[in-house]
Amino acid sequence: MTDPQFAKRFDPPYFAVIFSSKRKPGDHGYQLVAQRMEELARAMPGFLGIESTRGDDGFGITVSYWRDETAVSGWREHAEHLLAQARGKRDWYEHYEIRVAKVERAYSGPEGR
Repeated sequence: MTDPQFAKRFDPPYFAVIFSSKRKPGDHGYQLVAQRMEELARAMPGFLGIESTRGDDGFGITVSYWRDETAVSGWREHAEHLLAQARGKRDWYEHYEIRVAKVERAYSGPEGR
């Protein structure tokens, strides 16, 4: 089964950048920049996939998947992404957490699908 909400599964090891955030009320240009950031990330060397969700209460989680730590660093330091990060701190987020994890195993279910 292929569901476009799920990133394609890749053979481990690879890295996951987990961005959990609580948005401030209002858009303030967020949606446009978020779309641009996903477009940029997809074009970056080592990008594997992305999954994202946001609740009505403003809490959201975005997980991006990367081939290696060099790819994660390249994304973190991308000039346009740095500008979006600064704007996020100023305009969009009440709070956020970023976690970087090495994926050692990956599987899907339920069985038989």
